[in-house]
Amino acid sequence: RRHALALGGLLPFATQAQAQDWPGQPVRMVVPFAAGGPTDVPARVVTEEMSRALPQRVIVENRTGSGIIVGTDVVAKAAKDGQTLLYTTIGHAVVRALFDRVPFDPVRDFAPVALVGQIPMVMMVHNQFPARTLQEVIAHIRANPGRVDYASSGNGGALHLATELFLSQAGNLQANHVAFRGSAQAMPDVLAGRVPLMVDVAASALPFIQRGEMRAIAIATRERSAIAPNIPTFIEQGLAGFEAYTWHMVLAPAGTPPAVLRAANAAVNRALAVDAVRTRLTELAMQVVGDSTPESAAAFLGAEIAKWEPIIRQKGIKAD
Repeated sequence: RRHALALGGLLPFATQAQAQDWPGQPVRMVVPFAAGGPTDVPARVVTEEMSRALPQRVIVENRTGSGIIVGTDVVAKAAKDGQTLLYTTIGHAVVRALFDRVPFDPVRDFAPVALVGQIPMVMMVHNQFPARTLQEVIAHIRANPGRVDYASSGNGGALHLATELFLSQAGNLQANHVAFRGSAQAMPDVLAGRVPLMVDVAASALPFIQRGEMRAIAIATRERSAIAPNIPTFIEQGLAGFEAYTWHMVLAPAGTPPAVLRAANAAVNRALAVDAVRTRLTELAMQVVGDSTPESAAAFLGAEIAKWEPIIRQKGIKAD
């Protein structure tokens, strides 16, 4: 018993020492998306700055396959020492509902480190679409049930889910989903008016809107965004509480010592405090957080799961 008590007294000091030693070797930041893509680019902005401040490099490792499953599973099964981290997106919150079999649990098998930022969604329509406001869009879809087409980047993707959430909250409207293999692949048909409506992330949507090639209807933020102050929100146009973002978060394997999580959290937040990093992420239409804690990141992830899983199950959505 005395030995057990003595060991228990030493454990806090052991975890503190482990945190002080972190990272004892180069850190793997697993990104479950392809290199050069919209998740990989911000991940590299953040990790490059982390590498400058830490005694060891943070190395991005792209592990793709089965959506986010392959790369995420690598981190779920990694050592619980903070040397392997996951840089992921909203896909982490919806993977359990979209796939019949997932080799990990997105909550039980992970310990959130920090929320990096959020990229809002924007609804845009072809310039010839007979609606200029959100309420006019709602009225048009209601008057033409199942005959209005909308584009997305694929079944179960963030753009698909955000549009279905809109249709549900606007009164269970019926519209026809046209899935493409990515946002860029959808744009030729959207620009031509063949599929006249699309909800897309702001980083992709705003250039087309700013050039006058598409008409903005609403942005899915709580208040008007500094990146697009002239676009009214869904909320101010009558859709109470409607927000939709893709977001970026860093997670560690579950069981990573709390002191190590806090050390990793501090490293992420220090990187996000650098002006050049914030500027670059803002250019990518991200609303940078910068003051996230492991606890607030966990609460955010839980809220996102509670938000998206019901709409996925209600609509019977499955990933491609």
